[in-house]
This record gives sequence, C-alpha cells and structure tokens, in this order.
Amino acid sequence: MAIKFQYNKTSLQQIEKSLKMRQRTLPIIKSKETALRLEVKKCKEEADALESKLRRQMEGYERMYALWGEFDTSLVSLKDSQFTIKKIAGVRVPVLTNIELEVKPFGLFSAPKWYFDGINLLQGLAKTAVEREFVFAKLHLLEHARKKTTQKVNLFEKVQIPGFQEAVRKIKRFMEDEENLSKSSQKILKSLQEKRKETVA
Repeated sequence: MAIKFQYNKTSLQQIEKSLKMRQRTLPIIKSKETALRLEVKKCKEEADALESKLRRQMEGYERMYALWGEFDTSLVSLKDSQFTIKKIAGVRVPVLTNIELEVKPFGLFSAPKWYFDGINLLQGLAKTAVEREFVFAKLHLLEHARKKTTQKVNLFEKVQIPGFQEAVRKIKRFMEDEENLSKSSQKILKSLQEKRKETVA
C-alpha cells in the first residue's frame, strides 16, 4: 500500500500522527487477537465435547431402535430456548441460558414402561443438539472476528507501520537535503559577494 504524502512539514506531521496512532493501537489489537484465539480454542473443545456427547446419546437411541417403532416421537418437542448476548473480546456472541422442552401427556397405564426412558433419552438428545447449535454459532462468530483481527494486525505490522516509517524517512531526508542545499547555496553566494567586494576594492 503506497502512502500518499507531500514533501513538507504539514504532511510530515500528519504521517507521524498516523504512525503513532497505529503503533499505540497495535498492542491492543494483538491482545484482542490472542484473546479471540484462546476463546476459539475453548469453543472448539466445547463443540467437540458436545459432538461426542451427542454421538453417545445417538448410540443409546440406536440400541432401542426396535422399540422406537411403537414410540410416539411427537410427545417431546422443543418449546423454547432462551439466550443472552455476551461480549467476548469485543465480539457479541449468543450464550444459551435455558432450553424448555414440552412433553405431551400420554396414557401412563396404556403406554409401555420404557416410554419414560424414551422420553428422557429424547429430551437429552434435544438439549444436546440445541446446545451444539449454539456453540457452533458462537464458534462461527468468534472465528470470523479472529480472522478479521489477524488481518488487521498483519495490515498494521507488515504494511501500514513500515509504509508510514518509510514516508517519514523520505520526507525528513528530503527536508535535510533541501536545508543542506540552502546552506551551501548561501555559502556560495556569500563567498561570491566577498570576491566581488575584493575586486571592487
């Protein structure tokens, strides 16, 4: 990224100001990236744990496969899920607070005994599946924010800060050269004036 500037003091001041601002901001962005990286790691571990929990619950469901033909699966349904929004390293993510399942009434004496186990199993599956979806939504948001923050760190570190530093160096060099030329031209002019005075005298 080429930084546009002019060879004067005003441009130098603006570039130095932009450079200082980026140098002050960089550590903050880096710590945000580190925090997001840790949160993403925790979230992935949580997602893996829920994934294996769901797999175990599905195995329990499959063990009772022959009985599920008699079971009325509409007995258990998701009534409501409540969540709050939490800020993690400046990123708003959903946090599940409550899962409300509804169990429809059924004939206690006409239904087989294992219906209670079936209902408990389905409730567990439903809760784990909803928790898993929330964790994946959270992971997606955190991953996206981490990638954006990493891009910003790289932009500051590898492009903008070196670009502004180079611009400051060029402007200072130009201004020093201009000053040196001015001084040397003054010396030449002075020596010419002295020679003229000597020849006149």
